[in-house]
Amino acid sequence: MSGDLVFYGFAALTVLSGFVVVFARNIVHAGFALLFTLLGVAGLYALLGADFLAVTQTVVYIGGILVLVLFAVMMTRIPRKEQRRRGLDHMVPAGIFSLGLFALLYKVSAGSFPVREPGEAVPTVKAIGVEIMTDWIFPFEFASLVLLVAMVGAAILIRERRPARAPEALPENAPGETAEAPEEVHA
Repeated sequence: MSGDLVFYGFAALTVLSGFVVVFARNIVHAGFALLFTLLGVAGLYALLGADFLAVTQTVVYIGGILVLVLFAVMMTRIPRKEQRRRGLDHMVPAGIFSLGLFALLYKVSAGSFPVREPGEAVPTVKAIGVEIMTDWIFPFEFASLVLLVAMVGAAILIRERRPARAPEALPENAPGETAEAPEEVHA
């Protein structure tokens, strides 16, 4: 019974925060609601025994994509006059489409499907790790080299290039330099 309660809790978190993502007027609030939506999905994956997908969901989507989106939103300044107001002209067709899609999905899922007993739970992270490090080691290493080249290329592209300064452009007495010749030190 408690497993069902946890499942319904994660499902409710996912659906309700998904509604906040769609209907929030402030984009930062929508971004933080997306955080809870993705956490709910990761929780559902964990409950269904897909621990690798749960960890990947958390690391990739929450740790990478969501942080990138929130930083991009917070770093850009959109003037208030350019922000469009959401009116009913967009909500009514979207609501009709959503209800139609829900009815179609309900009709399809209401049919009788054969139900099988669930198999034994196998830790997927260990199985995937063994598979990658044995049979798929060369494609794995090749992918890591491609990603390394992409990161180095991105770092080179965004590096700020400064024009070289000619020596004559330096002041006569630059800091640390004196007009006299340096004294020789005798040991």
